[in-house]
Amino acid sequence: MAAGGPDPLFGLRNNFYLGAYQAAINGSEIPNLSPDDVLERDCLVYRSYIGLGSHQLVINEIDASAATPLQAVKLLALFLSSPENKETVKSSLQEWLADPITGNNPILRLVAGIVYTHEQDYNEALKHTHAGGTMELYALNVQIFIKMHRSDFAEKQLRIMQQIDEDHTLTQLANAWLNLAVGGSKIQEAFLIFQDFSEKYPMTSLILNGKAVSLTHKGEFDEAETLLLEALNKDAKDPETLANLIVCSLHLGKPATRYLSQLKLSHPDHMLVQRVTAAEDSFDRALQTVA
Repeated sequence: MAAGGPDPLFGLRNNFYLGAYQAAINGSEIPNLSPDDVLERDCLVYRSYIGLGSHQLVINEIDASAATPLQAVKLLALFLSSPENKETVKSSLQEWLADPITGNNPILRLVAGIVYTHEQDYNEALKHTHAGGTMELYALNVQIFIKMHRSDFAEKQLRIMQQIDEDHTLTQLANAWLNLAVGGSKIQEAFLIFQDFSEKYPMTSLILNGKAVSLTHKGEFDEAETLLLEALNKDAKDPETLANLIVCSLHLGKPATRYLSQLKLSHPDHMLVQRVTAAEDSFDRALQTVA
C-alpha cells in the first residue's frame, strides 16, 4: 500500500472490530491488494468466521503451508473449538513464540494474548502482548489490565493508542471499556461512544452490549434489557449478551434461569458460569454439613 494512500482494508477492519463479522466476510473481495494486504485480509476473514462460531471451517481451510499469521489464527480456532485442544494449542504457541523467525509476529503474539486471557492467565498473556506494536495489541493490553483491576496501567496503554490515532475505532472502544471500568461520571462518556458507533455503523451485538452495560451502570435496567433482547435476536448464543441479560434480569426481579442455562450450554467456561457453579458447590457443601 502506498504511503499516504487510501487504506483498502479500512472498512473490513472496522466491521471486524465492531463485531459485524458477516459484513466483514461479505465485503472481503477487494481488488488489487498487495501480498501483505491479502494476508491481513485473509486473517481478518478467518477471524470473522471464528467470531461467527465457524471454527471447523477455519481449521479445514488453513493448511500447513500457510503463513505464520494464518497458522496462528488456526490455533485460535482449534483452541476455541474444543476444551480438549487447549494444551496442544498452548504447547504449539510456546514453541512458535520461542522461535526467532516466528516469535515476534504480531498476530501470533495477539493470539497468544487472547488464548491466555481466555484462560485468565493474565501475566502469561502480557508476556506476549505488553510490547504492543499494533493497535490490536494495545487494545488487548487495555482489556487485560482492566480484568486485572489495574485501570492505571490500562490508561497508559490507551494514551499510546490516542497518540497514534485518537479517532481509530479500537482507540474509541478501548476508551469506552476503560470508562466503564472506572465508573462514575465516565459512564456517560462510554455510553456516548457506543451511541456514536450506533449512528455511524450497522448495529451489532458489541455496540448494543456496550450501550446496555452503560445503561445498567446508570440504573436504567428497562432500557438496557430492550437493547440486550435486540442483541439476542442478532446472536442467541453470544456470551456477553446472555451474561448481561442475567445481571439485568436479576436487577429487574425477573427470572434469569433460562439465560443462565443457555450460557452454561454454549459457554461453560464463561466467568459468570464459573462463579455461579462455585456458589452452587459451596451451597451444596454447606447443606451437607448441616444434614
